[in-house]
Amino acid sequence: MTSTWTYRTRHTLVLAGLSLAGALLASPAQAQGSSATGDYLFRTYCAACHGQTAKGNGPLAESMRKRPADLTEIAKRNKGVFPKEQVYRMIDGREPVKGHGGPDMPVWGDVFTRAVEGGDPNIVQKRIEALVNYLAGIQARNTADN
Repeated sequence: MTSTWTYRTRHTLVLAGLSLAGALLASPAQAQGSSATGDYLFRTYCAACHGQTAKGNGPLAESMRKRPADLTEIAKRNKGVFPKEQVYRMIDGREPVKGHGGPDMPVWGDVFTRAVEGGDPNIVQKRIEALVNYLAGIQARNTADN
């Protein structure tokens, strides 16, 4: 008999693997660093867990041990300031994040390095910068200021 946890783990890994395989096989025109927008990269690599609206409600979120963070509230959690450098380091794997790099989610710097372009460091950097800029642009507004 298979436990629920084992089923969920397998289900998560299969869906994540299919999502990742599709992302890595994306056409070079879509995936190239300078032509890949932060929105495209987010939808391709992040939305399965974090959701299309980045609120931590992606289709894989329920099957994860730790619910993905609401990425629209990064600045709110940091006293109203979006920490670009810290977010960059989290995405590229230099600053560990629970869930990133574990069994639930890969370190995206490593994934981009192994991508179809052969890991060109400039493309990897541009992709991460595009994601950081995208995340900076979707931060929730403080309702007290509106």
